[in-house]
Amino acid sequence: MAAGDSEQVRYCARFSYLCLKFSLVTYSTVFWLLGAFVLAVGIYAEVERQKYKTLESAFLAPAIILILLGIVMFLVSFVGVLASLRDNLSLLQAFMYILGICLLIELTGGVMALIFRHKTIDFVNDNIRRGIVNYYDDLDFKNIMDFVQEEFKCCGGEDFKDWSINQYHACSAPGPMACGVPYSCCITNKTAVINTMCGYNTIDKERLSVQPFIHVRGCTNAVLIWFLDNYAIMAGILLGILLPQFLGVVLTFLYISRVEDIITEHKQNETLLDGGRQKMDVEFAGAGCCMCFPA
Repeated sequence: MAAGDSEQVRYCARFSYLCLKFSLVTYSTVFWLLGAFVLAVGIYAEVERQKYKTLESAFLAPAIILILLGIVMFLVSFVGVLASLRDNLSLLQAFMYILGICLLIELTGGVMALIFRHKTIDFVNDNIRRGIVNYYDDLDFKNIMDFVQEEFKCCGGEDFKDWSINQYHACSAPGPMACGVPYSCCITNKTAVINTMCGYNTIDKERLSVQPFIHVRGCTNAVLIWFLDNYAIMAGILLGILLPQFLGVVLTFLYISRVEDIITEHKQNETLLDGGRQKMDVEFAGAGCCMCFPA
């Protein structure tokens, strides 16, 4: 390329082709293997879940979420691996657009959730209530709910009275758990003997009267407050989700541009070579038979 054309060289042309190729292949392969691992874990968890599942519902089933996430990661990353190995511009563009669309959807969803945060909280609370109805039938939800209630010191979705919609904890229920909350809602006592009955006969009481025994704050607000108090952790989680996708889009864009530059340079060189051959053919044709004799 001539010196006068240096200003027209795209910035991506300054990157090494092999460096970009190695980086993109490594990036795609890592997420391809990670997607395969997530998919395998999800399938294993779903097989185990089917053995003990008593509720015909996939509500908040971690296995289903892992399987869907693993399939998406595996297929998208496989397209990236294949495209980067074969320098296929169509596949490279498809890989870049898919990553960009996923990133845009996540950003849009996050912004919409913040703008309509009250509706988002109501949506989460409604889904938690749906899970509370089947608390003892869906072991996945039970384990998740118990973990959240113990870790964040909360009870229910909106508050502890959400447990009244469960058939075993409703005040009209005939069993011993009537009008109570699960033990995971209880404030852990420091005595040697654990009181597993601490949550019984609390739903129909006022908040202040049961506050010494159970957590009365809802888990939705508890988790939201925890994220606001630990904004550094929240920022790290967001960066861990969004930054790799953004880097993938940028890396793929640079690689596509570099491949296009190489293809353009190759076509220009072929044009110059074809022009030189045609010129030589014209000169040889003009020489006639005399070109065979020495001067």
